[in-house]
Amino acid sequence: MWKEENNRLVCNFEFNNFSEAFAFMTRVAMLAEQQHHHPEWTNVYNKVSISLTTHDAGNVITEKDRILAKSITQLLTNS
Repeated sequence: MWKEENNRLVCNFEFNNFSEAFAFMTRVAMLAEQQHHHPEWTNVYNKVSISLTTHDAGNVITEKDRILAKSITQLLTNS
């Protein structure tokens, strides 16, 4: 699911429609706020692409990214 590319953890998600994609993004936003770590992402209709890197560590993958990625994955397995 998550891949390491160019010092980032990246993952693409696809949902049935825009509403499901937006609801997912809302849940991710709440996790990001709780963890004080925010993704770079895009959304086009039912597709969400997320990229995680730690800017204040020099734009590399850190434990903060791995924890947020795991939390995001758990959103999908718990729904």
